[in-house]
Amino acid sequence: MRTFDYMKVKDPQYFRDGREDAHSDHAYYASAADMMEGSSMFTESLNGIWKFHYAKNYESAIPGFEKEEYCCADWDDIRVPAHIQMEGYDAPQYANTQYPWEGREDIRPGEIPEHFNPTASYVKYFTVPERMQGKRLFISFQGAESGIAVWLNGEFVGYSEDTFTPSEFELTDYIKEGENKLAAQVFKWTAGSWCEDQDFYRFSGIYRDVYLYTVPDVHIRDMRIRAIPDESLEKGTLEICTETWGKGMACIRLGYKGQVCFEEEKALEGKNTWTWEIEKPELWSAEEPKLYDLTIEVYDDDGSLCEVIPEKTGFRRFEMKDSIMTLNGKRIVFKGANRHEFSSVNGRCVSEEELRKDLTVMKQNNINAIRTCHYPDASLIYRLCDEYGLYMIDETNLESHGSWDTAQATGDYDYIVPNNKPEWLDAMLDRANSMYQRDKNHPSVLIWSCGNESYGGKDIYEMSRFFRGEDPTRLVHYEGVFHDRSYNDTSDMESQMYPSVESIKEFLAKDRSKPFICCEYTHAMGNSCGAMHKYTDLTDTEPLYQGGFIWDYIDQTICKKDRYGNEFQAYGGDFDERPTDYNFSANGIAYGGDREPSPKMQEVKFNYQNITAEVSAEQVKVINKNLFVNTDSFACIVTVARNGVQIRKENLATDVEPLCEKTYDLPVRPETVPGEYTITVSFRLKEETIWAPAGHEVAFGQYVYAVKEEKKPCVRPVSVIRSKHNIGVKGENFDVLFSVLDGGLVSYRYAGKEMIKEIPKPNFWRAPVDNDQGNQMPKRCAQWKIASMYPSHKDFRAGTYSPILEPKVEEGVSCVKVTYTYLLPTTPVSECTLAYEVTGDGKVKTTLSYDPVKELGAMPEFGVIFKFDADYDHVKWYGLGPDETYSDRKRGAKLGIYENLVKDNMAKYIVPQECGAKEDVRYASVTDRRGRGMLFEMDEKSGPMMFSALPYTPHELENAKHPYELPQVHYTVVRAALGQMGIAGDDSWGAPTHPEYLLDVRDKMEFTFSFRGI
Repeated sequence: MRTFDYMKVKDPQYFRDGREDAHSDHAYYASAADMMEGSSMFTESLNGIWKFHYAKNYESAIPGFEKEEYCCADWDDIRVPAHIQMEGYDAPQYANTQYPWEGREDIRPGEIPEHFNPTASYVKYFTVPERMQGKRLFISFQGAESGIAVWLNGEFVGYSEDTFTPSEFELTDYIKEGENKLAAQVFKWTAGSWCEDQDFYRFSGIYRDVYLYTVPDVHIRDMRIRAIPDESLEKGTLEICTETWGKGMACIRLGYKGQVCFEEEKALEGKNTWTWEIEKPELWSAEEPKLYDLTIEVYDDDGSLCEVIPEKTGFRRFEMKDSIMTLNGKRIVFKGANRHEFSSVNGRCVSEEELRKDLTVMKQNNINAIRTCHYPDASLIYRLCDEYGLYMIDETNLESHGSWDTAQATGDYDYIVPNNKPEWLDAMLDRANSMYQRDKNHPSVLIWSCGNESYGGKDIYEMSRFFRGEDPTRLVHYEGVFHDRSYNDTSDMESQMYPSVESIKEFLAKDRSKPFICCEYTHAMGNSCGAMHKYTDLTDTEPLYQGGFIWDYIDQTICKKDRYGNEFQAYGGDFDERPTDYNFSANGIAYGGDREPSPKMQEVKFNYQNITAEVSAEQVKVINKNLFVNTDSFACIVTVARNGVQIRKENLATDVEPLCEKTYDLPVRPETVPGEYTITVSFRLKEETIWAPAGHEVAFGQYVYAVKEEKKPCVRPVSVIRSKHNIGVKGENFDVLFSVLDGGLVSYRYAGKEMIKEIPKPNFWRAPVDNDQGNQMPKRCAQWKIASMYPSHKDFRAGTYSPILEPKVEEGVSCVKVTYTYLLPTTPVSECTLAYEVTGDGKVKTTLSYDPVKELGAMPEFGVIFKFDADYDHVKWYGLGPDETYSDRKRGAKLGIYENLVKDNMAKYIVPQECGAKEDVRYASVTDRRGRGMLFEMDEKSGPMMFSALPYTPHELENAKHPYELPQVHYTVVRAALGQMGIAGDDSWGAPTHPEYLLDVRDKMEFTFSFRGI
């Protein structure tokens, strides 16, 4: 009789005991009717309520709880599947590189935490359903973190590690009639946890499905399907290898769209291999995910049906040719995203509804590939990627980042796991095998990955050899050889994280032996993804650069309530867990709470689009970057707008073969009536797909031109009222008051109503984005924050008495100009001027001027900030949209007229920061619900402006670490600006804004715009 020895849990060589061998994830049913219902007679779910006991460590767990005589009736109840930390036990802990126990217990590989290592004891009482009695009985735990020991009726059944692949055990010899007691103990940290140091929330427990299953007398236990076209792509070979329990016959049927390709009977016994030649196979790709229906009916020797296996398969050929990765003979470009399994409600227990939403949003935004960072996902996503059309890098559950990241500095290379250590090799190969065997039949999986950020060494090299030995139809990936080249052949491609575009070019200039991908790039933390286009543009000019995977898809945030009962999205540290890496858990292009796209997705969609439309006044060059789809598959719509309002809409028939380009005359002629014209060429779905309705836009291009008209100056008169401390200007329906004493425009009344709440001030600051924090912008540019907070119309250099710098007043019949000089408390002291030119129509032309001081360096923003009553909460603008835009993230926006509410401009970034900006704005208004308010307009000389309308000042945003820390809304804060520095995003821990997206502070800066009441 085998027994469980807890001391083995810290032994890396003890990772499976009594566990069944891994096998393919195919489903099987008792009959066609059973299959149509989708619920197998061979399985019985054990999901639901289990009895539960929580202990802080193994020594505190109840000994002997697994015995039949021990009654667990008074234990707590817990739901399965679920993380215990999401059910009220222990706390979620977010950590990136550091191991979660660092600073709490001093341990090395080969040891595990003893004082705090949550041990979860589960008990489930069940009776074997009548339909399953008398047959071999198994149990499957699809995911348990991070080690699980299992007993049935007091007998030890087995033990398994590897959090992210199934652990299955045979229960046949332990089952009894009537009620059975299933007991399981799950350990948060085991020896295997040294290889599960992923950048994610640390959870534990049984968090994926649990079910009993039986097998018929004749059962295909494992199956390998390969559907590979030959090099000509005119013929395909379908190979099916099976491992069968029992002896019988198989009727194998292959069909496509209801048409049977072949149907044959084959004898089944032990291991079998069959092949068929398929003429002119339909090919699978992300662009056209064509799947064949494969059905296998298994009969025993008496001719009785034992099981029906339905499977989908896709013919596709993925290979390396001349150092370039090709799919079906074409150079592939990965337009990818890394995706953690994550739900803000259930942690890594993700529902099918959430999963489908992720894939739908990805496809709608032109993402064509997923890297399963950094472990195998639950099985369903692979089937859905086959169906939706997404390429996959399937990654082994391996990351030991915290064991090696300081090795070079400390010299402690012995700390690194798995490296070259033989005691870790079998466990690593087991993890690779478990992933491979389960996922091997999915056409969406193009690449096997050995893991992530685990340095190098022989053990990982042996993993790559395993993949190549088992599967010559796919390639092998591993980024970590970048840090340790001792086994450089571990990876078939050069894979790096967050290199600059220039460094990619430099690398490929020296070494062209492998293709290059960025397994992580354009770090999407907070307001980010600036200059992403540099990477995607490189795929068009450098054939060996074959794309990358954004880090990452969804914010890892958890629903939590603040002290007043209001729900918010929590990040690292919000559960009082330490150590932690705080808001570094939120790097998604989709929000964690509702899984909706963040504003960053607008740019991702454009940069990833497969059709480029280069539009001019009379023509459009259509560049089809699709590998397999002609542009005639899409409706091409040409629209023309005048000053943002659509005036024409025409269809344009296109017929551009894959990887080709053609130029077409537009079905519209250039306009002659004065105004600004926007020509937009849009490619849209002709028919509904599983991921989008008909009419969904997949790509666009836009061209803007103007037909000028002469603008007549305002000749309405104004009157000036001078007093000792104020200067008043009156016109028809408005009056303006300038204060000498307070140093600015203190009143603007329109139709008798005061419009402004505070004196408009020069503004040089924005609430730092996460990338700013990472590259130390707030420290380097702190003087501009002070300058924005404390510009002075008094000469503070004079000491106690600060004389007023009186405004300059210039009067005309229909115009009055008042110019203020402000000293800025910088070192050295600098100054700017803010001039207001009031005309008789109520318009105030405003000019901010600044003579650069070399010592002050980069400036975050250059503009003017206003405060209005919060009742002015409606925004309408003619500029780029619909989502926020920045100088280095605006290619995905369209010029047009858009409307929203001020609160809508508060992007749901986890830490409040700069957001909601609108680039290239011609005019914008902030009004109340009756349409009354203020209109801001660009100046022809200065050109389009950056415009922002938020409920908070940059300083209020900066002071809050969570949205709930922001004050109640009292104002609408408007910033009209020449611009601000780009938001960057090559990475979030040092990469600066690219120089061309910084404000030019070398020469005199001047920005002019106007505002008036409406």
